[in-house]
Amino acid sequence: MDDNAEFKAGIEEKLAAGERLTFEDGVGLYETDDLAWLGRLAHGVRTAKNGDRTMFNVNRHLNLTNVCSASCAYCSFQRKPGETDAYTMRVEQAVALAEQMKGDAPTELHIVNGLHPTLPWRYYPRVLKALKETLPEVNLKAFTATEVQWFEKISGLGASEILDELIEAGLESLTGGGAEIFDWEIRQHIVDHACHWEDWSRIHRLAHQKGLRTPATMLYGHIEEPRHRVDHVLRLRELQDETGGFAVFIPLRYQHDFHDSKDGKIRNKLQARTTMASPAESLKVFAVSRLLLDNFDHVKCFWVMHGLDVAQLSLSFGADDLDGSVVEYKITHDADEYGTPDKMGREDLLELIRDAGFQPVERNTRYEVVREYEGPQTIGERRAEPQSVKF
Repeated sequence: MDDNAEFKAGIEEKLAAGERLTFEDGVGLYETDDLAWLGRLAHGVRTAKNGDRTMFNVNRHLNLTNVCSASCAYCSFQRKPGETDAYTMRVEQAVALAEQMKGDAPTELHIVNGLHPTLPWRYYPRVLKALKETLPEVNLKAFTATEVQWFEKISGLGASEILDELIEAGLESLTGGGAEIFDWEIRQHIVDHACHWEDWSRIHRLAHQKGLRTPATMLYGHIEEPRHRVDHVLRLRELQDETGGFAVFIPLRYQHDFHDSKDGKIRNKLQARTTMASPAESLKVFAVSRLLLDNFDHVKCFWVMHGLDVAQLSLSFGADDLDGSVVEYKITHDADEYGTPDKMGREDLLELIRDAGFQPVERNTRYEVVREYEGPQTIGERRAEPQSVKF
């Protein structure tokens, strides 16, 4: 038996026995070229946990400001005060946008912002309270751990008190951003703020203690190596062992800055020396993450960053959740030109999931079931219907 065959057999034996995979196992999984084998293993874990169910939600994104004190190397979203396209919403503007969302009947509002240098801390609970009053049935998923640490800096309060005030104003989950890659070997080259693993984990630990269930993310496909990805997810796995508070893991595909480069402004400092992850590499990330994160119930594909084709394929490589209808996601759409739609409505998502061969299940922010839908047609049912042909 060659080394590769021996490695693969060892991995299969561990999974069959319910034995936890190691750091070395994770690195070895990234080194394999057998993508079909990886997908089969990850799909087996996904199926054991969630069957053929694929969750989704109907959400909207709201970015209150793109003004940011940091200049992270990968970021195309941030603007400095005084730049032509810098903006900051008044509370009344945010409420007006929320009013426009009612027709889509969203269940979640996702809010992420820049680290604004002059906005007072009180702005943030005030805007949450106003949004909750406008959309009382909508879950507010808002702010990264990086933002919460920024709130500590500008308010003089501790994260525990900050979270209490935000929860009282209507917060139901933090977002998973600010994670990027935790290993300092990489992190020191890609982020320009003070929130690193110690603070990111501290703030999510506090959120979990207060009853919030939060997502966790990883930004991949830039200057990191597979070992850094494995280290990243194993830190999350260890924290999940401690708190049990993570609802989902979300791999985020690093994006080049094509939108801004059209007018000569390239804010992405990594772009000249990086390539973006290929579809095959993205599927490998989903599969390896699913295999390593044995204590995470869900792995989500954020289709805006991966495209619809990869999103569908990811459902056979470990993912069991698709991000929702979105409508507007400036952080990615300020960078890419891949043709991903701005909006996927409920019916669009149902079709996307069924077409991939799975049963759609609508959820809320806490991953509680809102509604179960009929699954996909069988092959026999499809063949019985006339198929449209394009010439």
